[in-house]
Amino acid sequence: MKILGLIGGTSWTSTMQYYKIINQQINQQLGGLNSAKLILHSLNFEEVKFPSDPNHWTAITTMLSDISKQLENAGAECIVLCANTPHMVASVIQQKIHIPLIHIAEETAKAIAKQKIKTIGLLGTKFTMEQPFFKEKLSAYGITTLIPEADEREFIHSSIFTELGKGIFTKETKARYLTIIESLSKKGAEGIVFGCTEIPLIIQQEDCNIQTFDTTLIHATAAVNFALGIF
Repeated sequence: MKILGLIGGTSWTSTMQYYKIINQQINQQLGGLNSAKLILHSLNFEEVKFPSDPNHWTAITTMLSDISKQLENAGAECIVLCANTPHMVASVIQQKIHIPLIHIAEETAKAIAKQKIKTIGLLGTKFTMEQPFFKEKLSAYGITTLIPEADEREFIHSSIFTELGKGIFTKETKARYLTIIESLSKKGAEGIVFGCTEIPLIIQQEDCNIQTFDTTLIHATAAVNFALGIF
């Protein structure tokens, strides 16, 4: 079994799910008391200030690259960024290390392509919805991306940082998410990507009348497959 290097804490609520899913799947595959071999560097999210301007992400990029190198030096055989937004600088991080970085958008694009879906709705932070790093991975697989309207994007972004990342889940917020999902469906989305690892904590597949793609589950599963050599 290969050793996974996880960078979490962005936020702790979703990092918990990574740890749980990875270990559950390892145990399901191997049985007994088997669990994952991993090294987790958990950030204090309060200290990680994502600048609103992507051009001002130099400090974030340096920090994540340094942590990735530390994990590599500690024995990690791949890097897993336990959130979607930091993948905005994943290509730069990959250049700084000598082990693979399992890209959440790449793995999500593969999962969507397997379902032969060509148009999806993307939910996430404003970085994930508005910047090209996620949509470009989808486009490479022939997938067109729809995003919510500006006011809806603002609501989703705010809810992630003021509620979901703090473990706060309200009926009102869930209802607004479902309304946004329905709107994207009416605009032609054949599936919805939960492009923030906190979103699956408030919305599940059974809540929706459209196929959903849980990036936390997809990404964690890809990490397990890497660890066990399953391709």
